[in-house]
Amino acid sequence: MLGLIIFALLGTIAAGTKWSDASWTPNLALDLEGGTQIILTPVAENGEDISSETIAQAIDVIRQRVDSSGVAEAEITSQSGGKIVVALPGNPSEETLELVRTSAQMAFRPVLAMGNPTPTDTTPTPEPTESAAATDPAAPAPTPTPTAAAEEPSDEPTKAAPDNPSDTAYYITPAVQAEFDALDCTDPANLTGGVNGDPDKAFVTCGQDGSAKYILGPVEIEGARISSATSGLNQLPSGGQGNKWVVNIAFDNQGTTEFTDVTTRLQGLAATPPQNQFAMVLDGLVISAPSLDSGVIIADGKAEISGTFTRESAASLANQLNFGSLPMTFTVESEEQISATLGSEQLRMGLLAGLIGLGLVVVYSLFQYRALGLVTVASLIVAGVLTYSVITLLSWLQGYRLSLPGVAGLIVAIGITADSFIVYFERIRDELREGRTLVAAVDRGWERARRTILASDAVNFLAAIVLYVLAVGSVRGFAFTLGLTTLIDVLVVFMFTHPIMQLIARTKFFGQGHRLSGLDPRRLGAPESRYVGRGRVVHGPRPSGVEDAPVEDAVVEDEPTPRVPVAVGGGAAGLTIAERRAAARAAEQKAATTDSPVDAPTQESEPESGRTEGNEH
Repeated sequence: MLGLIIFALLGTIAAGTKWSDASWTPNLALDLEGGTQIILTPVAENGEDISSETIAQAIDVIRQRVDSSGVAEAEITSQSGGKIVVALPGNPSEETLELVRTSAQMAFRPVLAMGNPTPTDTTPTPEPTESAAATDPAAPAPTPTPTAAAEEPSDEPTKAAPDNPSDTAYYITPAVQAEFDALDCTDPANLTGGVNGDPDKAFVTCGQDGSAKYILGPVEIEGARISSATSGLNQLPSGGQGNKWVVNIAFDNQGTTEFTDVTTRLQGLAATPPQNQFAMVLDGLVISAPSLDSGVIIADGKAEISGTFTRESAASLANQLNFGSLPMTFTVESEEQISATLGSEQLRMGLLAGLIGLGLVVVYSLFQYRALGLVTVASLIVAGVLTYSVITLLSWLQGYRLSLPGVAGLIVAIGITADSFIVYFERIRDELREGRTLVAAVDRGWERARRTILASDAVNFLAAIVLYVLAVGSVRGFAFTLGLTTLIDVLVVFMFTHPIMQLIARTKFFGQGHRLSGLDPRRLGAPESRYVGRGRVVHGPRPSGVEDAPVEDAVVEDEPTPRVPVAVGGGAAGLTIAERRAAARAAEQKAATTDSPVDAPTQESEPESGRTEGNEH
């Protein structure tokens, strides 16, 4: 099964290199490869000061664009003086660079139509027709009739002029409807923003979270008309404070007049939702599309937006509205190629450190476990192939880029993976010290070791998740590779290491405990005498392939030391383990003080229990 997984991963990468833009090496992040750095200077058109909150919102807008375009490991920070520094790894496309340079805008548009985020299938189902061939097999096939080429949907309105900005008959042309039907808001490429649309025409776009798609009317209120936006708990009619989080928005004089006209018209469309909603569009994406309460016309330019807000979501919407209220543009101060901040030399040193650590683990495994250490080496190789394949595949399909902290996570994973093997091997050796055969020791040791391995990996994986969620920047690269390699460790131990141990336990070299196998019972301190059931203790090493079974069921092959059974039964009730061991020691002392060896009874009758025991060979 594990071989099929590896084959599928490598086969997918091979197919991608031949028919797509995949590569056999993962993409590198900014600290290892370098990239393009753009310094933006925000400029307010009305001369107002730009606050730190506005800069933070601008960074969020740019990050939304960059992340949705598929560029990973980008660094977007602010500098003194309100400048924004955007560093993109590798060679970003011109479309991505344009997304960074474009200024974000906010506008209020009426909602004309709303639908699910997935594309709408508008292909008509053809009606079945009876053909000549169906009624008469000898009839010739009909000659196809030439048809005209499919025409592009018309973008011309059916009316000379709209009645109002919510006039669906005028604004929803066949071309607009076709664009709406084809739009897929589950595709991250359609959530990049940066396209605001013609302010005088219908606009097809997605919600910022990709949960819905919209046909919007022309712009009715610009974002610059917002005077302020705040979040807080709602005010009750009695003057008290409620327990629902809301967003309060206020417009300036011009915005108040425009908003009054909008709410008056939307109240007349209450019976035809979603046309009674107005959309707040930031950077070409709908951030909210509230509807009006029945009978409410807002004439003072102050509105309260309520819904399923939390404290964080209400504050986020208020910040977005405040950002849209400031007519701000970005001036590109500089745009240049930057070299890797750490460079290829540091990457080589990091890889060298990983190879040294891997070499030390291999040396320790071979020294401590001898030939058994080769299983550790093979398991590490399989884990390495899996990790490299997954990272390369993610680099191609998801835009993942390997950073130096990510390389550090891979190096740390070597110790985590080796630790799982050590736990398993030591459990097996413990079972051998108890006198079990290797086959039984492997099965029993696995039952005891797997719980410890799962518990250890669960702690590591949980730590990786917490670090990934709470950390920022390149530290998340370390957390990602740490979590990925932890999952691969579990996969390798369960699907490779344990099955390999089950196979080699049945070989002569390991099963008979060769002194170089690392599983020699004598070197591990296994007992020379052991209880084998039915009140008998056997002296001498256990032969290969013999399980913990009664003496008469055991098969002895090439036993170097004669096995001497000692009867310790004492009636139907039997003896405890301690009494059996004491009886065995007494029998050994008695045999040592006599001139003749202890003769093993060929048959012993136990009338009380009705049991008979045969000869042992």
